[in-house]
This record gives sequence, structure tokens and C-alpha cells, in this order.
Amino acid sequence: MEVTRTFDLLDLYSEKYQKEDALAVKRNKTWEKFSSDDYIRMSYDLAYGLLELGFKKGDKIASITNNRPEWNISDMAMAMTGIIHIPVFPTLNDEDHKYILEHSEVTGLFISDKSIYQKLKDIISSIPAIRFVYSFNEVEGVNRWKEILTIGHANREKFREVLERTKSGIRPEDMFTIVYTSGTTGSPKGVMLSHRNMVSNFIETSKIQPLNKDHKIISFLPLCHIYERSVNYHYQYLGISIYYAENMGTILDDIREIKADGFNTVPRLFEKVYDKIMTLGKSLTGIRKKIFFGAVGLGMQYDPDTCNRLWYKTRLKIADMLVFHKWREALGGNVKLIVSGGSALQPRLAKIFWAAGVQILEGYGLTETSPVISVNHPVKGMLRFGTVGLVLEGVQVKIADDGEILCKGPNLMIGYYKDPEYTAQVIDNEGWFHTGDIGIFEDGKFLKITDRKKEIFKTTSGKYVAPQVIENKLKESIFIEQAIVVGENEKFVSIIISPNFNYLHNWCAERNILYRDNCNMVVQGPVLAEIQKEIYTLNKQLALHEQVKRFRIVCDEWTPLTGELSPSMKLKRSNIHKKYRHLIADMYSRQNDQDVIDETITKARQNNRKNDTAF
Repeated sequence: MEVTRTFDLLDLYSEKYQKEDALAVKRNKTWEKFSSDDYIRMSYDLAYGLLELGFKKGDKIASITNNRPEWNISDMAMAMTGIIHIPVFPTLNDEDHKYILEHSEVTGLFISDKSIYQKLKDIISSIPAIRFVYSFNEVEGVNRWKEILTIGHANREKFREVLERTKSGIRPEDMFTIVYTSGTTGSPKGVMLSHRNMVSNFIETSKIQPLNKDHKIISFLPLCHIYERSVNYHYQYLGISIYYAENMGTILDDIREIKADGFNTVPRLFEKVYDKIMTLGKSLTGIRKKIFFGAVGLGMQYDPDTCNRLWYKTRLKIADMLVFHKWREALGGNVKLIVSGGSALQPRLAKIFWAAGVQILEGYGLTETSPVISVNHPVKGMLRFGTVGLVLEGVQVKIADDGEILCKGPNLMIGYYKDPEYTAQVIDNEGWFHTGDIGIFEDGKFLKITDRKKEIFKTTSGKYVAPQVIENKLKESIFIEQAIVVGENEKFVSIIISPNFNYLHNWCAERNILYRDNCNMVVQGPVLAEIQKEIYTLNKQLALHEQVKRFRIVCDEWTPLTGELSPSMKLKRSNIHKKYRHLIADMYSRQNDQDVIDETITKARQNNRKNDTAF
């Protein structure tokens, strides 16, 4: 059957995908499964219940919850009734939660549990428009969502024809959701998306990967983010079973337990898995250590277009028997495909995981483009490491004169909610969406992102600096978790580093390096020497005007909760600049612009005292 609206997926389940584990979630160490029939029945009962409660097409309901089948059921019920679904990150601060709930004009709210309610109850009570709150888990003083299911079940006959008429009246061009972008500056923007936007996108992406109804995947990235939400629709379109991880700490155990065939993730997970593997490799001795790093070196040479050459293929087969098969076993032994998005994937990670028999497909997109613009394909000639792949069929992309990536197609948003002026700023008169990203085409077909347009700056010499390029290179170091380049309207480039504390703790322990706390650890001589090496290595790869002259290490781990990163793990540059303005001022307090890395280390040692926040 033809799918033109998101809720048409329920009919697809009914016709093609009768299975016992359409959706599943791990609760209290046990997998709770929802069959195709469960999914369909509960979605309809919830829709009938919402109609009985007085909701109608065009009303808005928000969901603030973790990943779980109830999210999908609520999403489908709202889509069928024409209610606009507003999915919201649970991890946002109070200010953003209040802004979104007021700005979107929601009148109802689904929450997951007691912790979310405790966080939101004062905000909810301050917004008179919110007339009901229902919880998926039992929360004292809050209605259970199952009450709506009971109401709906009792009123099936009353609303059966009403719902069918409502569904028939919903067009593919109609808005069905508003997704608020996390943003790195200013208030969140509400991106209005239609059924056509989303459906066209997940149908095209479904043609690229090899999984089907006989496979299962693990899902753990937030469903309120367009990236994971779109891929979840994609999985449903193909009849792939979706298993929701118990929590972020159980992901690898859950993958191994269900022997997942694939999953969707962000580069940071690969970095952490790789770092852990390298740490184990360094602990080996003798011939075992030599074999391990020989396999790693071979993997770093992997090229999808030349990997079938006999000599390389033979050596890779040996490396697989001795080393790489253990990597796959650590991921359950069944993983065939991993999709990576959200930020840049280091090419070395893509190469070595492909060499290990784990296919990683990197893609690119934005909330405004529903989201996929381009993606690598798992076939020879349609994959290029270091790029975000081929432009999706039906989507148009061109590079503007200033290097900005422009996009148009059926995936392009309706616009920003209540903000026609800003919509007009990003979508020009010819219908091209200005992404704000700078990019190029390699070999005329592989799209490569080089930076963010608004983040490129000039030094006083008039030379342009692209900070993301420098930051991504530096983050290839196992010692560095995050980094931000500064230097706009200054004589030279400097950098603030948040190190990889988990790795450093083990590294220091192996070398008997004593420290009081993280602040004391990052100013220890051996630690400083390693960071110094990374800066020297980085500078060799950069043009003279891009080279880092000064740097500071902070003893803070950057996270969305502490405000340095957005929920999608992008740098919130304005927040970081504000938090560390004293460090930035200190780095530029001298008039001499000579390379002063050694001076930086000396300064750190002089200030080595408890509760130092940086050097």
C-alpha cells in the first residue's frame, strides 16, 4: 500500500508486518514486547480517547519522555486525529521548557515518570492553557495515560466514523508536528513539518540500507530529536523490530542481549568504544600486542574501492580471525549496519570499523530538512570516508558562491512556527533553504561539510579561520573530549580544551601519577606534555594563520546539563565564551603573538593548587 502520511504505517503493519515484537522496551531487566496488533489497537484506542476528551484537529499536545513504545502509540494517535505533536527533550533547562510549552500553545502533556513531573510541575502550574497532564508511569497526583486508553476503548463505536473522516481529511501537505531545534544561541525555533516532509524522507532513506522485516534494531537516541524519530519511521516502514534500550548505561548489554542487527548513533559512541578497545590493546604484551596493533594499522588503510585487492584482502582476513571478530562479538555478533549522524565522524573510525566488518554510514541533515539531505551508501562507488555521502534522491543541493550548502525538495519544512520573518531569511525567493553549513562536492557527487558559516571568523590579519576543522582534528586525540577554537578579531588562534577524563584517570593510574582531583590532574607535568604533543601535531597540519598559539585546559566535563553542549552534542559557543571569558581574556592579554605553548605549561604549574578551574 502507499504511505503518504505517517499514520499510514499502521495500515502497513496490518497488511504486511504481523509480528510479535513490532516494538519492545526493556523495563526492570525484562523485555516487554508489543505486537503489531497491540500497536494498532492501542494507537486507535488512544485516538478515540483523545476525541472523547475534546481534542480536535489543530490542537497541540507535547510529550516529554524517554524512548518507549508509548511514545510511538501517542505519536500515531495524535497524527490520526490531526493533533499537532510537540516532542520535547526531557534534559532541557527550565527556561527552555517553559518557553516551548508556552510558545507552542500546547493544551495537553504526556510525561514519562515522576522525575519529569517533579522537574516540570511548577512550570505546568504556571501555564493556564495546559488542561491535562498524563503520565506513562504511575505518578502520585497525575493521571495515568492508560485511563485515556480505557476511555477510548469504551467509545470506539461512538468515534469510529469520526476518526475515519478525520483521517481522510488529512492531506500529506498538512502539518503534523513542530520540532523545536535545540540551537546553540537564542531561544529554540519551532520547525513545522508536514507528513509529506517526513514520509518522503524516510521512504528514500529506506531504499539505501539492507535491513528488512527479519531484523531488529536497538534504539537509544532521543525520539524527540528528528534524527532518531525519522529513522524510527524508516524502521517501521520496513517492518524492522524496534527495541528501546533500558537506559544509556545499558546500551552495549542490550545490543548483545538481543543480538541487534543495527542501530542509529552519534560519533561520540564510536569514539568511546574505540578508546576502550585501544586501552585494552595497550595493556597487551609481546606478540599479542604486536598482532593487535598490526590489525589496527591495517584497518586504518581500509578503502571501500580497493579493499578487494588480493594482498590486502588476504591480510585483512587474517586480522579478522585474530582480532576483528572479537570487536563484532562485543557488539553482539550480529550488527550489520550503523547509521552515524549529528556531528562529524572521524574518517579513521569509519575505516577501522568497516575493516572490522561493521558498516558505518555517515549522513547529514537538519531538523528543517526532515532531516536527511545526504548519506553514504553501503555499496562500492557510493561511499566516501570523510564525506556525508550522496544527496538523497528527490532532494536538490547546490553550493552558493560563498560556499554555503543550499537545499530544496519535498523534505523542506513548512517554516518556523510564529516566525515568518526568520523563515524568509533562511528560505530565499527561489525556494532554496540556506543551511548555514559550508561544504564542497568531492568528485562532483560526495557532499563534504567543512564548517558552519556563522562560526567562521577572521583574525586581525584578515585571514579566515574555520574552527570546526581545527576542533575535529584535535578531537581525534584520545586525550581530548571537546575543544573550542577562539580568536575572532585577535592576532592569533587559541583553544580551550575539555579533556577525556575517563581515559586520563586510567592513564594516570597506569603511570602512578598522583592528583587530588580533575583540576589538579590536568596540570600534572606528564598530562601537560601529552596535550602539548597534540597541539604540536595539530599545528603541523594547519596553515600558519590557523595554528594554535595559546591554549588552556579546563577541568570541567562539557555536557548538555552543564550548558556547554546542546542536546544534540553541539558546542554552545556563546555559553562557553561567557563561562570562560576570563581565560580568553588572559590568553590575549599579552601583545606578543609568538608561540607560547611552553609559557602556558609554566603558568599552569605555577598555579597548581586545589580548586584551580583551568590553566
